[in-house]
Amino acid sequence: MANEAQAARPTGRSVQHLSIEERTKIGEEARIRVPRSSQAEFSPGVDRPDPVALLERQATTRVPELVPIRYGRMLVSPFTFFRGAALVMASDLATTPRSGLKAQICGDAHLSNFGLFASPERALMFDVNDFDETVPGPWEWDVKRLAASVVIAARDREFTAKEARTAALEVGASYRQQMARLAGMTTLDVWYSSVDVASILAELETGAGTTGSKADKRIAERTTKMISKARTRDHFQALGKLTTVIDGQLRIVSDPPLIVPVEELFPQLESDALRESFHRLVSGYRRSLQTDRRHLLEEFEFVQIARKVVGVGSVGTRTWILLLVGRGNDDPLFLQAKEAEASVLEEFVGKSGYANHAERVVAGQHLMQAASDIFLGWQQAEGPDGVNRDFYVRQLRDWKGSFEVERTFPPELTKYVGVCAQALARAHARSGDRVAIASYLGSGPAFDGAIAEFAETYADQNARDYEALKTAEASGRITVESGL
Repeated sequence: MANEAQAARPTGRSVQHLSIEERTKIGEEARIRVPRSSQAEFSPGVDRPDPVALLERQATTRVPELVPIRYGRMLVSPFTFFRGAALVMASDLATTPRSGLKAQICGDAHLSNFGLFASPERALMFDVNDFDETVPGPWEWDVKRLAASVVIAARDREFTAKEARTAALEVGASYRQQMARLAGMTTLDVWYSSVDVASILAELETGAGTTGSKADKRIAERTTKMISKARTRDHFQALGKLTTVIDGQLRIVSDPPLIVPVEELFPQLESDALRESFHRLVSGYRRSLQTDRRHLLEEFEFVQIARKVVGVGSVGTRTWILLLVGRGNDDPLFLQAKEAEASVLEEFVGKSGYANHAERVVAGQHLMQAASDIFLGWQQAEGPDGVNRDFYVRQLRDWKGSFEVERTFPPELTKYVGVCAQALARAHARSGDRVAIASYLGSGPAFDGAIAEFAETYADQNARDYEALKTAEASGRITVESGL
């Protein structure tokens, strides 16, 4: 289809410029072929892959001693299982109806993969913030994963079925309404648009003052605290938490197995050779940056590197934290180099077009986010085991903030998921045909209801898959390390 060529186009591909009327017709025709009500469908067959087997397959490329930690984190709750089961859901989504309209998608758009971060201009932004699985693909897959995460989180919090459905309906409604607004905007206005954190807070505070509602007041207060906390999560906070000074030199504090300096991981290698290996990683990564940011990075001196366990689904991938200093120990820069493997979606939507998976991640993030980390870059590096792997690099902490799903209450969850859905629509509109997608969605609630129904059905499936992983632990099929 004409609009499919407009999602994440490789350089040099010809672009077909259609009129608004033609783009609108594409959406209308997609609605005829794939009715919005069909987006509710999910009927796993008898040949559905074993979810535990899919997770075991992923484990074969990961650090063996860290895989039990991944299982332990996934087994905390059905929601944490869902966070780590992107491959399982990708396999399931591939069996569902799709409109045929594409965009650059996150591929893992659950509740915990949205949050706050600093823009290069030092404004606080809210956006999608995880792109390990990003590829061009069906936009509705992101919406479905977000909505399913909402119902699963609501059930974890023991909300009523009505409260969970209200929040799930908000995903579809907010996405649809935001896409309609974006469809009416100019191309540059869409590109420059963002989710303004200050405006959101002001709106919440005004609403609380107008209604006098205790729930509205609580939402405004918790949002203020989340914003304030995010502003404290910077390099200086990391400095106090992750390092100590030994003989006048900053050193990363060892906290195995979660944080382990590289010298402890590979004591058999000579320190000079190891240090030179990571110097090459930093030097190579530097070349992927803009020239001004490359110059900035050169102001910092490499000090030390350590392996760090991050996330839930990412546990077991090779992730390093790099400590650099500028004018002295009180001028730190922490970078995170994270291994990038093939997106879990690629076997269902086709290869991304990038030979380096880290470049895929960086390109997708630039395409979807309103503003990205100034140190975001990529490099392929040879590890101490002699294997070449792809890594993307970004700042470890730069005003990072996230919503505490475990403490939410019903009205707060509904408001929050609406903001997430708006951010997702904006991210899709930058690469996909926003006019065609808005035309497909229409102005009525048909899509909202279908997405909510899908989310409820998939939450049931996720609960069964969670139990399957528990059974695998009980039988000894998998080894689990909990509490880390």
